[in-house]
Amino acid sequence: MENRVITIARSYGSGGRRMGRLLAKELGYEYYDREILRIASDESGISEELFRQADETTRHLSLFRIAKEMYTGEVIPPDSDDFISNENLFRYQAKIIRELASTRSCVIVGRCANFILRGRENVMNVFVSAPGVDCVRRVMENDGLMLEDAEKKIRKINKRRADYYKYFTGHEWHDAALYDLCLNTGHLTEEKCIELVKAYMKARFEE
Repeated sequence: MENRVITIARSYGSGGRRMGRLLAKELGYEYYDREILRIASDESGISEELFRQADETTRHLSLFRIAKEMYTGEVIPPDSDDFISNENLFRYQAKIIRELASTRSCVIVGRCANFILRGRENVMNVFVSAPGVDCVRRVMENDGLMLEDAEKKIRKINKRRADYYKYFTGHEWHDAALYDLCLNTGHLTEEKCIELVKAYMKARFEE
């Protein structure tokens, strides 16, 4: 049987990362999130800390332009001045994501995975969101923050994710057309969300 891949993009506080872990366990798939940074670091020889600093942040990126080149599968060689550029750090992560998707069934959270794997028939893309009040409540509980700080953190992280996605893909992160399934965890339990993903997979992949 061909391997299957589920990518999950998620708004901060929606519980998408936790749902991804539970989904991977339920399906018996491998789970990848920050692990991709370590793998990319091992393969490239570039410090994992540099990958972490560039991960889902636009602090050093100009939002007045999209990345110089969209990802084509090629990484920049070590003798180039751009070897540790944000673009190349993204390309190495993308390279790892494409290799994982080609060799195993897995759940991949974040990192523009739906864009990187676009057009692949074995890939299902999911976006997880929740009403603001639910996100705030979850962040307050999980991060131990007061209301105002939780709201500020959610706005900041969601903006980073949207800007990062726009810079490297040229698309809007929250555009529903980029995903096969959009889930609202404010109205559904994690268990129900997982059931929906499994039902969609069955309808799409099984004849």
